[in-house]
Amino acid sequence: MARAPRILTVPIALDGERADVALPKLWEQAEGESLSRTNARRWLDEQRVRAGERLVRAAERLRSGTELSVSPPPPLPSSAQPEPMDLVVLFEDEELLVLDKPAGLVVHPAPGSPTGTLVNGLLHRFGAAFVDLAKLPPPLDDDDAERTHNALLRPGIVHRLDRGTSGVMVVAKSVRARDHLSKLFAAHDIERSYLAIVQGALTDATTYETLHGRHPRDRKRFTTKVNSGKRASTHVSPLEALHGATLVRCTLSTGRTHQIRVHLTEAGHALVGDPVYGSAPRDEPARSVAAALGRPALHAAVLGFAHPVDSRALRFTTEPPEDFQRALTALR
Repeated sequence: MARAPRILTVPIALDGERADVALPKLWEQAEGESLSRTNARRWLDEQRVRAGERLVRAAERLRSGTELSVSPPPPLPSSAQPEPMDLVVLFEDEELLVLDKPAGLVVHPAPGSPTGTLVNGLLHRFGAAFVDLAKLPPPLDDDDAERTHNALLRPGIVHRLDRGTSGVMVVAKSVRARDHLSKLFAAHDIERSYLAIVQGALTDATTYETLHGRHPRDRKRFTTKVNSGKRASTHVSPLEALHGATLVRCTLSTGRTHQIRVHLTEAGHALVGDPVYGSAPRDEPARSVAAALGRPALHAAVLGFAHPVDSRALRFTTEPPEDFQRALTALR
């Protein structure tokens, strides 16, 4: 449920202060709740703070007497509950689980998807031991105020695949594995390769090296067209020419949210079926395939990493699911 906007007035003591610095002080004074600077920046970036009809930016210098209308985000959902779920397990030992995630499965609870997620299924599969792991905050979160709550929602989750993406995922079953895998992902010391069907003819291998940040007008999207952001690197190799499309392999050097989808879309080769970044293909067969697929044609085909205990090399591969295969057949 949405929370009602709060009206906060900038006092003389905060005249000239940056908005992302002043907002936590104003919020705590008015509401009696702590607000980290990281969360304050997030609220500002999500366009939740206005001065009259004007949006307030994080770096803006506030003036005393200004009334700010702050629309806080809805409260986070409660901790996840166990739910029975069939999982396709590729590998399992005491430290970790590797599975083949189906398209359509959300990884962890969030507003709009409080149940039926992979985390709900994992809690049912592993029981009390996995719940205990959830009580320990993840080591790499940058926001202390949300660490414990996020841990309760995402036990063992060290990376994620979008809801519409299928393929290989690894889940930690111990604190040792969670910390080890989190460090590997943070250092990009992981082998990750995806198969994708993209619109148009892509004939040459290329590497996209860009900045990556949230879209300035649509908070659900990301873009490379930012003045500052995180580094994003994707190597794309064409594998097969199709009717109005191309089958490609995407190898990640970094793992930003929607990275492959953003890079290919902004290069003029949106993923077939992508409802967020793409548009209906001009080619009729490709347009029909996109409508039938109903999701981005993206599959996490390869995942390789060092085992957290004995450092042996582990590498897992999966074939694309039936809907992806049907799309390929229709476009050949």
